[in-house]
Amino acid sequence: MSDDVRDNGYDDFLDAVEAGEPYYLESPSEDGWLPPAMVDPNTGDGDLTEQPLPETGEIITFTTTNVAGPAFSDDAPFVVAIADFGPVTITGQLRDIEPEDAAIGQEVRLDVGQTETTGDRLLVFRPA
Repeated sequence: MSDDVRDNGYDDFLDAVEAGEPYYLESPSEDGWLPPAMVDPNTGDGDLTEQPLPETGEIITFTTTNVAGPAFSDDAPFVVAIADFGPVTITGQLRDIEPEDAAIGQEVRLDVGQTETTGDRLLVFRPA
């Protein structure tokens, strides 16, 4: 991490992903949310429980970033994808694949990587 500030909800989630124990938060209405959610925004229910995240997801959309903002300038070009993990969709950088080989429907697994620019941790997808 580039500084000593910790976002407990998000960083706790990244820690769980790194430990091989990713989870999502489920409300009594069975809606799924990612940390740091504290309530179900659809119902206002605050009784969220941790549930294991499926091991793999499927890319539902992606884009290649060739010119990035300052926090990712050294990372470009990179692919940002949204993947369906059943109860939740997750946004992350696609790694270990050339941008031109990214495809909708591709199966991926969730992991934690670092930016080249700042060294900050971020969610990444790797081919399953």
